[in-house]
Amino acid sequence: MLAWLRTGITVMAFGFVVARFGLFLRMLRGPDDTVPSHGLSPFLGAALVAIGVLATAGGALEYRRFVRGLPPADRPGSSSPAFILSLAWAIVVIGLLLGVVLVL
Repeated sequence: MLAWLRTGITVMAFGFVVARFGLFLRMLRGPDDTVPSHGLSPFLGAALVAIGVLATAGGALEYRRFVRGLPPADRPGSSSPAFILSLAWAIVVIGLLLGVVLVL
């Protein structure tokens, strides 16, 4: 589960950097520059954020399936799968909101 969460968060962060890097380049050009701007970076960044959201959601679903498949004696007693899953779903919701903000 940690690998899925780490991968999802990393891809979302990279998407945010890609989206904001386009804004940085537009600021460097200045108002007198006549080079047309494609403005693809917000959409590419949002796509990367969406991939990170999918990775995190997929990891949460896979973890839930794995824990349910374990016999009760083999389940870890000290950790709560509900806490880990709620954390993963919270990251998914935050990632979705981030993707919406990047496109708007």
